Amino acid sequence: MINTKYKDRLFSFIFGRPERKEWTLSLYNAVNGSSHTDPEDIEIMTMEDILYMGMKNDMSFLITDTANMYEQQSTYNPNMPVRKLMYAARLYDRYIHMNRLNIYSTKQIRLPVPKLVTFYNGMEEREDDILELKDAFLTEDGKPAEAESDIQVRVRMININYGKNKELMEACRPLSEYAWFIAEIRRNNQGMDIESAVDSALEAMPEEFGLKKFLVANKAEVKQMCITEYNEAETMEQFREEGREEGEILRLIKMVYKKMLKGRTNEEIAEEVEESIELIGRIKEAVLEYKKNCSDGEFDDKKVLEYYKNSICQ
Repeated sequence: MINTKYKDRLFSFIFGRPERKEWTLSLYNAVNGSSHTDPEDIEIMTMEDILYMGMKNDMSFLITDTANMYEQQSTYNPNMPVRKLMYAARLYDRYIHMNRLNIYSTKQIRLPVPKLVTFYNGMEEREDDILELKDAFLTEDGKPAEAESDIQVRVRMININYGKNKELMEACRPLSEYAWFIAEIRRNNQGMDIESAVDSALEAMPEEFGLKKFLVANKAEVKQMCITEYNEAETMEQFREEGREEGEILRLIKMVYKKMLKGRTNEEIAEEVEESIELIGRIKEAVLEYKKNCSDGEFDDKKVLEYYKNSICQ
């Protein structure tokens, strides 16, 4: 579901919290080949209180002269550069206000260099890649636009599935252990429900794993995050297999909104339109998120669709 408040995924729960900056630093060093030793050099900048255009970023932090925006994705998304661009704009706006920088001054302001990374651990086989904003500049017939862009955005995509990028994993033990845990859950899930798969993975995790004590201590939260992420991925795959088109989702959005105005519950709407409660719940949450940013009588089904899409891709 789209959350009205920021809600961690397991990846950001492990690597993106202020109380665990030593793991954030380990990940940063592994990605950049650096050797920083003081976790207090990291300043967490994740914007937890906003969802911009229905999107959130898993973790953002400053260190030395860089602004690092990291995100974990279990679904390949070629639109990460434009999403990162939109998030980066909000992050820099916050940075400028926090540091009272004058962007109208004749003196050049100093900004940290953006470093944009997506950690991919989806089921689809994907190699490390560089995703670029320029790939989105297309003509109506799908060909690259001739005009030269004045904006460039590059996102480094790194495959963190267990067994991939061994040097990176060796440089960051928490990342290697996280990758093992996700792989074990997936293996277990082939023969058991997701909740049991998570329990079994926790039990099977080697005692020497530094991550195990933390995961076990936060077992309830870890399980809920894993279940939520699994359900989102399953829903995304279901829509792909069913070949749902945007027009069909737009039709459902309009129907759900009309029934919401009549006070119908999720169960009632699902029964009336003959769709799953999970799908109706997701559409309803997208409508509610959209309505937070518009007037009472305003409704744009296409904008709601964007919130809906982003909730699936997150």
